[in-house]
This record gives sequence, structure tokens and C-alpha cells, in this order.
Amino acid sequence: MPSIRIANAPCSWGVLEFDLEGKAAGYAQVLDEMAASGYQGTELGDWGFMPTDPPVLRQELDRRGLALLGAFVPVALANPEAHDEGVVTALRAARLLAAAGESPFLVLADDNGKVDERTRNAGRVRPEQGLNSEQWKTFARGANHIARAVYDETGLRTVFHHHCAGYVETPAEIERFLELTDPDRIGLCFDTGHYTYGGGGALEGLKTHWDRIWHVHFKDCHPLVAAEARAQEWDYFAAVQHGVFCELGKGSVDFPAIVQELRARNYEGWIVVEQDVLPGMGTPLDSARRNRAYLQSLGL
Repeated sequence: MPSIRIANAPCSWGVLEFDLEGKAAGYAQVLDEMAASGYQGTELGDWGFMPTDPPVLRQELDRRGLALLGAFVPVALANPEAHDEGVVTALRAARLLAAAGESPFLVLADDNGKVDERTRNAGRVRPEQGLNSEQWKTFARGANHIARAVYDETGLRTVFHHHCAGYVETPAEIERFLELTDPDRIGLCFDTGHYTYGGGGALEGLKTHWDRIWHVHFKDCHPLVAAEARAQEWDYFAAVQHGVFCELGKGSVDFPAIVQELRARNYEGWIVVEQDVLPGMGTPLDSARRNRAYLQSLGL
């Protein structure tokens, strides 16, 4: 049977790339609790959250038995002036990953939560609120440029993380992005929760985009909270604050079917649990334990 390993990410402890109020736990506590909950790996989190000196970072991970398997790098890809700076930022993370990680991915994303219209309408965006044809070309050109630079210097592959409150949220937008980007250099980081809140069915999305999926994030989406968010016109952060991304098995994502599909397709890689919470929100350790127990009940 193919080997699937389970990781978690700092965002489950409220460590997010956004400039938000509230205080999240420090990296030592997060890594301790991650390991204590039974996870085998982590992603890097926002730059500077964990040590950025490779030997120090490697030592911190090794003593907890954790692998480093990705780094999330947001870039405002619709803005051509952001591309060169995006290369610099991505290479900074990629060099650290290459030195301290285990077959890691550079997880590229839009600079989510920064465009007011998309942030206010996350989970219910309309086609006219998206990119036009020229903007799509710019967006894809930037992604390709960054992914090729990362591969040429470090040998690491790039996956793109579709994400609510960004320009690649809906199933149609994900499809368009994949059509315009280099399939040899950019894969998809498939996130079950963002795909669901963005208007799709996670199992269907997994099947549709299988040939481009290189990395998988497990996130659930609470249907009642999502419906309330749409009815009340909450922005992305209000939806997260109200728990739209709930513990695994408590939302609408059909994880038993998704696990079955991954096994049927001989997926060999990591599944990263992400239960996005705002800084200081919830009880991350308890949630991490319950999420791990839920996956164990599915044979993972």
C-alpha cells in the first residue's frame, strides 16, 4: 500500500501570513504540540516564525521527529511589479527548504486577503469580480517565472495553493490558472476546505485535477457557517473567526471518499492538516489531537 504521511501546519495554531490582531503561540510550543499530537511533519509557516538558519531549524525539527515539507509564499501575482520581488521572496524560502527540508515544495499563492473586493466576497465571488484576460496572462506569467527560478536554483518544485480571498478561488479560476501555467514546473496544492468554500465539491475537484495535484491539504468546511457567511455577507476573516474551517469530520468534506480516492490512485506523499484559525482563537492542541484521531479512524 502506498505510503501516506500526515503533517500539520502552523496555521492550525493561528500562525498566518496576514497582519492580524491577537497573539499566536511561538514556534517551540507549536512544534512540541504538533509532535505530541502524532504528526510527522510541518510546513514552515510565515517567514521568521521558525528559525531561518538551516542547521538551527533542522535541529529543532529533528529533536521532535518532524519533517519540513513546504513553505507558503504569497505573491500579488496580478501585479507585474510584484514578480521580481516574488522571485526574491520565493528563493529565500526555497533555499531554506532545500537545506533543511525533506523533498519539500515551495507553496506559492496569491497575496490573499489584500484585495478588498475579493476579501469581502470570499465564498461567493462572481465572475465579474475576477481577472480579465490580460490580468490572467500577467498572473500566470508571474507564477511561471517564480516556479522556474526556484527550480533552476534549488531543484525544488512549486505547487500553487488556491485560496479563498484571492484571485484563484473558484473551480473555474483554478481551471484557468492550470491552463495557463507550465505543468512541468507548477503543480496544484489541493486544499479540500478552500475548494469547498470556493464553491466546488472536493472529491470532484480531486478527480478533475488529479494530473496536476502534487500536494494535498486536508481542511474541512462547515456548511452552516458557510451558508451564514454568505447570507450575512461576512468577509473572509469573519468567516474564519466564526469557524468556517472546522475540525475534520465535522463539516461537509467527504474525507472517507477522498481517502479512498487517494489510495485508489496510489497517492504517495504528504497530507497536511490545516484548520485555519485566527491568532489566539480556539484550542489548537485539542483540535490537532481530534483531527489526528479522526484520520486514524480512516486508516491514516
